[in-house]
Amino acid sequence: MDSILLILRDYGTLLLVGQYPNGPLGGLAVTLLLSLLGLTLAFPIGVVIALARLSPFRWLRWPAIALVYLARGVPLLMFIFWVYFFVPLLIGRTVTGFTTMVVTLVIYQAAYLSEIVRSGIEGMPKGQAEAARALGLSYIQTMRKVILPQALYNMIPALVSQFVSTIKETSLGYVISVNEVTFAAMQINSSLMTQPFQVYFILAAIYFCLCFSLTQLARFLERRITARREGSPQSVVAVASTSTTTTATAA
Repeated sequence: MDSILLILRDYGTLLLVGQYPNGPLGGLAVTLLLSLLGLTLAFPIGVVIALARLSPFRWLRWPAIALVYLARGVPLLMFIFWVYFFVPLLIGRTVTGFTTMVVTLVIYQAAYLSEIVRSGIEGMPKGQAEAARALGLSYIQTMRKVILPQALYNMIPALVSQFVSTIKETSLGYVISVNEVTFAAMQINSSLMTQPFQVYFILAAIYFCLCFSLTQLARFLERRITARREGSPQSVVAVASTSTTTTATAA
């Protein structure tokens, strides 16, 4: 226990923010930054892929299905190597490990997010889409104004859970020297040489505390959304009753 406290005292800053402000940002800060950038940039792409998968047009549906199955069938580590070697050939110059990891996460997470979005859309009552089309809304207007806002609200817990998965996936960035928290732990272990168990115990504790907290947040949001969804019919009945009462009074 004393050795763990000593490591935290001497190397805690390296684990949290790397060498910042005297050097590059690293550690847990880069892990969170990679996760946020990966999900934020992947989400709109995931929505487009999901809509393409639900499209009645084969020329949109089949490429989307192929992309999803490719991403879900290939290990993330393989994607990292593909991007690491392919992107420099594509743009004609080298890129940093951080950029490589962001591009990898965007492609990889877009496929998984598209399945979350697709499930959320398919889980909506079909009557809402039919009613919107009967009112004269186009397919795009129906999705944008009626279906997607409700589906995305219901998907919030799943998105938080996906954020947890992304945080753990960033640990593979150490293979291309991305200065995230796992890479920082490896630097500390190389410096100490004699305390690998303590170093990686601290690393595991960091991941556990962060992911457990976010998982509990996802469960809390899921309970709130479920309670609101179950209470919505009562709200509709109350509004209808109020409307009826008002009409009767006016009459």
